[in-house]
Amino acid sequence: MTPAIKVLLADDQALLRSAFRVLVDSEPDMRVVGEAADGAQAVEVARAERPDVVLMDIRMPGTDGLTATRMISADPDLADVRVVMLTTFEVDEYVVQSLRAGASGFLGKGAEPDELLNAIRIAAGGEALLSPAATKGLIATFLAQGGGADEGPGAAAYSERLAALTTREREVLVLVAGGLSNDEIAERLVVSPLTVKTHVNRAMAKLGARDRAQLVVIAYESGLVRPRVE
Repeated sequence: MTPAIKVLLADDQALLRSAFRVLVDSEPDMRVVGEAADGAQAVEVARAERPDVVLMDIRMPGTDGLTATRMISADPDLADVRVVMLTTFEVDEYVVQSLRAGASGFLGKGAEPDELLNAIRIAAGGEALLSPAATKGLIATFLAQGGGADEGPGAAAYSERLAALTTREREVLVLVAGGLSNDEIAERLVVSPLTVKTHVNRAMAKLGARDRAQLVVIAYESGLVRPRVE
C-alpha cells in the first residue's frame, strides 16, 4: 500500500487551516501532519515532520512564506519537501520569487477543492504546478521585469551546466519552459512520454533543479528562453 501523502498547512488564518485540514484528511491518500501560523513555525514543523508537501501562504506576519520557502529549499534534510504557494490573487508579484526560492508552483486560495487536492498530488509526484498560461504569461512577464539574463548573473551561472545538456535535452527544456506537458512534448518530438520524462530528469540532474518548476525558471534566467509578453 502506498504511504499517504504528508501535508503541512502554513497559513496565519486558523479558519482557513481548519478548512484545509478537513478537506485533506477526508482523502484516503493524504493526511495533515502539522499546522503553522507563520513561516518560522512552518520551517520548524517541516524539520520535525518531514512532510511531502507544504501548502504555504505567501503573506504571513513575521517570517513570510517566501522566506520560509527559501529556508526549506536550502536545507539538505528537506530536499524531498515540495512547497506549493497559496496566493490571494491569481497574479501575485511574489509568484516568480517563490519559484526562484524553490517552490514547486502556486495555487489561488479561491481554487476549487478538487484543484487543491490535485495540486497536492502533483507536487508530491515531483511535477510542477504550473499551467501553460501561467508559464507563458505570468512567469515570463515577471522575469522580464526583473531584467534580462544578459544583465544579471543568470546566464553566467548556468552557462557551464547548460553546455552539459545534449541537443535533445536542451530541446525538451525549451518545451518544458513553454508550458508543455510530457505527453505534449512527446507528441511534438514524436517520441514516447517515458523518453521525454527521462530527458527531463537528466536535465534536472545536470542543472541542479529540484523539480520541473525550477527548470522553467532556469530556462528563462539563463537566457535559453526569452520572455515574450503577449
